[in-house]
Amino acid sequence: MSSDLPPPPPSPPPRGAPVLDRLHDEVGRRNFLRLVGAVSAAAAIAGTVSACGGPSSTTGTDGAAGTPGTVGADGTIEAGISYSLSSGFDPMTASGATPVAANLHVFESLVDLDPVTRAAYPALATALPEKIDDTTYRATLRQGATFHDNSPVTAEDVVFSFTRILDPANSSLMVQFLPFLAGVTAVDASTVEFRLKYAFPLFPTRISVARIVPKKIVEADPKGFDAKPVGSGPYRLIEATRQDKIVFKRWDAYNGPRPAKAAAMNWRLTSDSTARVSALVSGRVAAIEDVPYVDVSGVKGKATVDSVQSFGNLFLMFNCSAKPFDDKRVRQALHYALDTDKIIATAMFGNGTAASGYLQPTHPDHHKASTVYSHDPEKAKALLAAAGVSGLSVTLTTTNTGWVTDIAPLIKESWDAVGVRTTLDVGDSSGQYKKVDAGEFQVMAAPGDPSVFGNDVDLLMRWFYVGTWPTKRFRWAGSAQDTQLNGLLDQASRSSDKDTQSKLWQQAMDLVADEVPLYPVLHRKLPTAWNPKTLAGFKPLPTTGLSFLDVSAV
Repeated sequence: MSSDLPPPPPSPPPRGAPVLDRLHDEVGRRNFLRLVGAVSAAAAIAGTVSACGGPSSTTGTDGAAGTPGTVGADGTIEAGISYSLSSGFDPMTASGATPVAANLHVFESLVDLDPVTRAAYPALATALPEKIDDTTYRATLRQGATFHDNSPVTAEDVVFSFTRILDPANSSLMVQFLPFLAGVTAVDASTVEFRLKYAFPLFPTRISVARIVPKKIVEADPKGFDAKPVGSGPYRLIEATRQDKIVFKRWDAYNGPRPAKAAAMNWRLTSDSTARVSALVSGRVAAIEDVPYVDVSGVKGKATVDSVQSFGNLFLMFNCSAKPFDDKRVRQALHYALDTDKIIATAMFGNGTAASGYLQPTHPDHHKASTVYSHDPEKAKALLAAAGVSGLSVTLTTTNTGWVTDIAPLIKESWDAVGVRTTLDVGDSSGQYKKVDAGEFQVMAAPGDPSVFGNDVDLLMRWFYVGTWPTKRFRWAGSAQDTQLNGLLDQASRSSDKDTQSKLWQQAMDLVADEVPLYPVLHRKLPTAWNPKTLAGFKPLPTTGLSFLDVSAV
């Protein structure tokens, strides 16, 4: 899967998308050719075959309610998307970067997070859920809201949407984010009541992870719904071809807070970076995501480019069940050995921030960890010696995501420099995670960005540290530290006192910074490019993907 979201683990419920001087010369030549090709040629847009399964093709006809053009402008937004379709669109299981981004436009939750600011706002609900008592909340649906088949959105649909997520048989990716939820019932046709297992102050915003789906359509044909989803959002999905494009049209009957401001959208799935940049430069598309770092300066002369700091990171993950990686001193040593500043400057052209904590520095709850891994080769050697390790040989498993492959040889250089003989194993994400899930790895370097699902500390930590990741991937579950971390997260999630909650989260983040079973090396800046002459209101995101909510074609 070509995505900053790794493929979800196979066991339900899932927890879850270039030595140096010689390689620098090769990278330099390759990047020069890419830049020349991107800026001087208008290459044809072409997708690449994804190794992950997804819908091959879905088509439909335009049957929107209302009169075309009654909402927003009549233009068509053309966009270049970095990732192919690596999963279906069903919002309870969609894990690929592209379907998750598409779902922002097709579906609504009761409460949504603004894709740019990450602030919560009522979407299908008329207001944030009303707290009845510590374990009971109610929400009222927006009057006149309809799905894309013209059927009304009802409380029964809301109950169904949450119930199917909670059902273990459905292996929903979202269930891990709703551990507090006991059940949902319909009070009347437009009111739902939530029963919690325990007080959870983050409830009003956390339910944004649950997209509301039409019960009748999903029950009738779950596979068909996964391939061609039906939501209540401002855009309808008309056609999706895995290696080619996704076509959207405005839903004119939409009466919510984010009406479509374009008549249609065509997302060109262009995983080839040169073709994607060329499409922007030639004017075939108005915006592209994931501008290659080497191309940023060249594209700036042709379009607006902004690199937004994100939580999205490159992490190191260790097989903590395999010696010597069961010793945290070895894990720490390999972090201290990394010249992260050089990695960011050389492979990322400055588009990253060395991890000073679990969260990126722009996150409102950022906390500088008690352990920060500056480049310290001597300390790395001392830790290896203290652990009784010498002559260590490591196979570093990495994904073939473009920016990761540029970083991998620099990790090897850093580790070789402290006497750790390093072999690179680069491959497709899906295949590499099969090795990981089988326990057939030592250390993995890979991208991750669960912030597409939410932005609170609890969610961002539970993605990696609760459930299948520590159990099936870095194999840390059951340790005293794992138990302590789970306790801290549980205490924090139930605390209604902001200061207490913050202190507990800081303790949790300090713990993982010290233990580093899986931990960020750096947080990415995400370069996005667009033409302001053809797009009005567009803003780049601090997460993987593009959003065209409140954006019009000029």
